Amino acid sequence: MRYGYFPGCALHSTAKEYDLSIRLSCPYLDLELVEVPDWSCCGASPGHMTSEELALALPVRNLHQAERHDLTTVIAPCAACYSRLKSANKEVREDAHLMSRINRVVGEEFTGKVEVRHLIEVLYKDVGLSRIESSVTKPLNGMRFACYYGCLLTRPPKVADFDDVENPIIMDRIVEALGAEPVSWSHKTECCGAGFSITRPEIAVRLVDEILKAAQFAAADSIVVACPLCHANLDMRQSQAKNKYGRNYNIPILYISQVIGLAQGEAYKALGLDKHLVSPGDLLKEGLGGF
Repeated sequence: MRYGYFPGCALHSTAKEYDLSIRLSCPYLDLELVEVPDWSCCGASPGHMTSEELALALPVRNLHQAERHDLTTVIAPCAACYSRLKSANKEVREDAHLMSRINRVVGEEFTGKVEVRHLIEVLYKDVGLSRIESSVTKPLNGMRFACYYGCLLTRPPKVADFDDVENPIIMDRIVEALGAEPVSWSHKTECCGAGFSITRPEIAVRLVDEILKAAQFAAADSIVVACPLCHANLDMRQSQAKNKYGRNYNIPILYISQVIGLAQGEAYKALGLDKHLVSPGDLLKEGLGGF
């Protein structure tokens, strides 16, 4: 199965471990990823606050790059990139005048033949749980994960449209196929406040604290995410939450691709697990008996 791959700015910088683990785990599942040639920033999230044309032109340029290289389906692992690319694709597809206008801005002729999908949707619907399960050599038995979808993976529902908007289960089923237990918890689609990271960090800390508290209440060993912005916020703000609210969480935040890679027997450092601020080392030593 061949897919276009749009890593976005984060996966080539602050979220390199997400990119590393995707590239390691996907070949086990017969997923061939072809990075979109000459891709550029998708505009998330300040683009749409600056200009409607900019917010559409940036994603459309990237989709055109995929289209002209015969990449008919593009995987965007970052939830923000996924949201911008898919929203823009839907808008220009449904309005011929708008598509013509944005094509003039971009200077190319995008025709709208590219599909945009998130990694977990492809894993669940195209790869399938049986193939994921058959790739496992080191089952994650006994580990309890809180699958965190955040606010962009399923919203707006008319754009995302691949899982239940309030109670998505795709990532939970993938975790089950790896041998782990997805916990039932209250905050799987609550916002982590990443958009407030610079302008209103106190809001971000409060929202992160609520998510961590819910995961701890559900007795989760770790929180599993599918977005670099969510990961950064939940990983780096635990110390701030402790300072403000007096709660010591120390909950490792893992990318879904890292969890898959672990179950496939890939090495700790190869998956970038040594790059997290809250180390998952002790958890994995205890849960996996070494790695």
